Amino acid sequence: MSNQDPLFSPIRIGKMELKNRIVLPAMHLNYCPDGEVTERLIEFYRVRARGGVGLVIVGGCGIDRVGNTLGMIQLDEDRYIPGLQRLVEAVHQEGAKVMTQLYQAGNYASSLLTGNQPVAPSPLPSKLTKEIPHELTVEEIKELVQTFAQAAVRTQKAGFDGVEILAGTGYLISEFLSPATNKRTDEYGGDLPNRMRFALEIMAAIRQGVGPDFPVVVRIAGHDFIPGGHTNKEARTFAKALAAAGVDAINVTGGWHETLVPQITMNVPPAAFRYLVRGIKQAVDLPVFASNRITTPELARDILTSGDADLVGFARPILADPNLPLKAQGLDPSPLRPCVACNQGCLDHVFRGIPVACLVNAEAGREAELKVRRASSSSRKVLVVGAGPAGLEFARAASSQGHNITVWEKSGLLGGQLNLAAAPPDRQDFHRFTEYLAQACKAQGVNIYTNQEADVENILAGIAEEGFTDIILATGALPMAPPFPVEEGVGIAQAWDVLAGKETGEHVVIVGGGSVGVETALYLAGQGTLDAETLRFLIVNQAESTETLARLLFQGRKRVTLVEMTKGVGRDLGSSTRWAMLADLQRHQVKVLTNTMVKAVRADGVWVEGPEGESLIPGDTVVAAVGSVANQELLKALQDKLPAHVTLQQIGDATKPAKVLDAVHAGYKAALSLGRAGYAQE
Repeated sequence: MSNQDPLFSPIRIGKMELKNRIVLPAMHLNYCPDGEVTERLIEFYRVRARGGVGLVIVGGCGIDRVGNTLGMIQLDEDRYIPGLQRLVEAVHQEGAKVMTQLYQAGNYASSLLTGNQPVAPSPLPSKLTKEIPHELTVEEIKELVQTFAQAAVRTQKAGFDGVEILAGTGYLISEFLSPATNKRTDEYGGDLPNRMRFALEIMAAIRQGVGPDFPVVVRIAGHDFIPGGHTNKEARTFAKALAAAGVDAINVTGGWHETLVPQITMNVPPAAFRYLVRGIKQAVDLPVFASNRITTPELARDILTSGDADLVGFARPILADPNLPLKAQGLDPSPLRPCVACNQGCLDHVFRGIPVACLVNAEAGREAELKVRRASSSSRKVLVVGAGPAGLEFARAASSQGHNITVWEKSGLLGGQLNLAAAPPDRQDFHRFTEYLAQACKAQGVNIYTNQEADVENILAGIAEEGFTDIILATGALPMAPPFPVEEGVGIAQAWDVLAGKETGEHVVIVGGGSVGVETALYLAGQGTLDAETLRFLIVNQAESTETLARLLFQGRKRVTLVEMTKGVGRDLGSSTRWAMLADLQRHQVKVLTNTMVKAVRADGVWVEGPEGESLIPGDTVVAAVGSVANQELLKALQDKLPAHVTLQQIGDATKPAKVLDAVHAGYKAALSLGRAGYAQE
């Protein structure tokens, strides 16, 4: 590696030279409903190649119809080659190299989606779909090896620069590798050399098909993180075997999809799994990719200079900001738009079978549809009331078109409910998005005033004095009043106030088990627990037993009960994060009562009726987390009072309370409607 910026030193993978060490790994996007490359997919990757990435890996790409996923690129027939060629041409025009990733889901595939029974090394029920797969015969295994090779040859014919074999994350090749899912007794089961046979035969068949000079990368799990699965020790052995078989590079990811160890959610520390990459790097003399929760260029540089890896994968960070490489190189002076690992628009959309979007980037996946253009002669002078996510995103997007934007925020803080979302433990990444919006607005000349209340009088004065042509109300939502009787003289705290720092007693009852109730419970239950620095000190000095440390990590100074009238809590949380947050509730010993109706709040606690009848839950603080309503007070006050030439629009939660993603996208869409800018159809 040169003495220059390690991120931007060239590197070779086989005979392919990359201009830098930044890789956009494969992400399932749901942009190809019939398996054909679409304009949506092409423009998505064109924009990211233009942003300066060295290598783009597209996929997964289905090698057959048994183990594919809906919305995925297909490589099982030659008829897909022309579309793939258009994709390659777009990426090459922008100066990046591009590979496909070969995908066969094994027992993760769903017959409801493919119309076929999934296949696997052994007929064990899938941990994801609960289906029992067909156990592959030796003859069928040999056929699948050739199917992988044929997909690689199509990749080469389409003009791609190389191919990646997906041999991690719990898909078919992983299932052959792991003794937890491979119970065979023939030459493809038993000891590790036999369990590696399928992967190594695929590698050999691909090499025979594409020749010695076509780069082949294999993506492996650095640790399966499942009971009875591979650790980094077995992963190193597999990596050495791949190197001996002629692979050109190894891409290391984390565990399987079914693992109970979070992999890319917000509570995973940045680069938490770099030690797995280091283990592989120490085992082979090949270029090695690091990936998973690498959040910033600075962190990537540290990984490279430390020798832990040779290339770094930015998947969701480049979904969030296609220009991350240019910004890291100093060629784009605008602030870096951060991925906050919320998964609302990426993984949650994949699990719902809808196209991938991004909470922080409303253009992601819509590059072929949306164009933000400077308003030029139609420039507007706009007052935005409210500096939450919708208001700030509107201000950012509208000012980028040349509009003159002023923002009034009644509190002393920017971000609105982003500040509440960032309050629970391990959710602080939301603050990064607020900081980005504030920096971007400042860089574009937006005038932001905090502690500035908006009412009819000063808005009318602003129109007269400042010449505002448009009023955008991003006033957010208000917490809903408790829908149950409260004894006179008994106070109830709102969850929003608690998340903003309002003190509570030691015994807290939270009424409402939606996302806000869960977040509030975790916020309170985490108070008084060990911080990371103290934990490290106690471990290093062997000051406490493992059992005591575990208790102190999760037992704080609050005792929290969460009451929900329906059968489950956190049902409005995204599926990719809900399971981890519910696990944290259990670890923190939050008492969760479901199917339980609050009858009344009294001085001595909360009277409830549940499956076992009526009872009293003692508590010195009762917190309401029963929902929110749109704040439309200012809208009603302004109606019929504005001059005819001034437009009035309400956006975000002020229209209808929803997720942060919805608020951000609403702000962006409203910005496009100003002046002559609008939806530009490709």
